[in-house]
Amino acid sequence: MDFIHVDNRIYAENDAGKVIAEVTFPPEGETAVCLDHTFVDGSLRGQGVAGALVKEVVEYAQKNGKKIRPQCSYAVEWFNKHTEYDELLVH
Repeated sequence: MDFIHVDNRIYAENDAGKVIAEVTFPPEGETAVCLDHTFVDGSLRGQGVAGALVKEVVEYAQKNGKKIRPQCSYAVEWFNKHTEYDELLVH
């Protein structure tokens, strides 16, 4: 799946242009982003798409020297399972 990166939003569309997967992470000051929204269309659930979106945010944060504050329930759960990224979290 090809993701589209626009500002602090990463998403995918279907052939009709409908958003079928999305994550948003607005800035929090100069050094952090808030991962506040993760959405995956029901037709894609269970295929690892939400996790791939969060991983895209992780890569963004690593490349840009940012910390992440997970706010949406999916992101909180994902980071609880992927403790190898604890150094990226706002504490």
